[in-house]
Amino acid sequence: MPQLPSSTNLQYTRAIWRRFALTRFVGALALTGLSLLVGVGGFMWVEHYTLLEAFYMTMITVSTVGFGEIHPMSPAGRLFVSLYIFFNLLMLAYLLSVLTTYIFDGGLRTMFAMLKNDQEIRALHNHIIVCGFGRNGRKAFHELRANGAQVVVVEQNEELVKDAAEATGEVIKAVFGDATNDDTLRAAGVERARALITALPKDADNVFVALTARELSPGITIVARASLKGSEAKLLRAGADSVVMPDEIGGSHMANLVMRPEVIRFLDMISGLGPNKLRLEELSSTELRPELRGLSIRELDVRSRTGATVISLKHETGDFTVSPPADLVPAPGDVLLFLGTDAQVLTLLHQFRG
Repeated sequence: MPQLPSSTNLQYTRAIWRRFALTRFVGALALTGLSLLVGVGGFMWVEHYTLLEAFYMTMITVSTVGFGEIHPMSPAGRLFVSLYIFFNLLMLAYLLSVLTTYIFDGGLRTMFAMLKNDQEIRALHNHIIVCGFGRNGRKAFHELRANGAQVVVVEQNEELVKDAAEATGEVIKAVFGDATNDDTLRAAGVERARALITALPKDADNVFVALTARELSPGITIVARASLKGSEAKLLRAGADSVVMPDEIGGSHMANLVMRPEVIRFLDMISGLGPNKLRLEELSSTELRPELRGLSIRELDVRSRTGATVISLKHETGDFTVSPPADLVPAPGDVLLFLGTDAQVLTLLHQFRG
């Protein structure tokens, strides 16, 4: 994927800039084409040249190569050529300024990088869209990328994405625009995405994003951020599958640090905040290798084979069995939840996932 001219690996779509820059570039090319048409038409009308003669005279006039005239020109023809040369000098100056901007300021490379990035976003399937790149959106993005997910960011403020890319050196695919707009979500590939996280500052905007995303992609999983308790029901009605309230979580976290500090430190390890990071992973019974399906938890022997631990089992009905008994056989549709270090979980996925 092409790099932008800055030192970062930022790769993204800047819709507003592209419209302006591409308009200037296309406008300069259109102006060049208009100049050729004016020249050909003028020579044919003023001097009654044939189409081929008029095109020849237009080209030698525009290129200023100094070849002679096909026929001696009338006074009206000389006046037309004088005005035409002056017009082309102005056009040439504008064309050179546009090309200089693209060549020396990196605009041309940037434009091609954006077009390339658009193509790569259109090629993504089963990716995750993060709307809003504030504190919550940025944390969600880094967590998803750490787990190997393909992520597209939707954000209006270009500087937020650029600063994050400069700080981490991480490749960021982003669509700049209003996440509540249908076209913006389509540009992010909402129809092909498997999940969408909307972490915009305003609850009303998150409601619109959830409503729009659900309409454009009925099967997508939507996780929404809410600031007010009253917004939770609205987000769920709008189509969100889950609603997260960071302020409530933060307050509960601080209280538990006082009442149950060691429990919170253990949870921090699972969240990747502690010095010894742990990882939670899930694996559906249908994802197991064919020869492992139908075996009990004892027969799977996850602990001795990988070091990870089976901490829970989610039944197809939605109920959970915490610390499931060793003789329990996961049924089709059940999901096993594991806890271990990154290395243990990677070993688990390698040995058990089909």
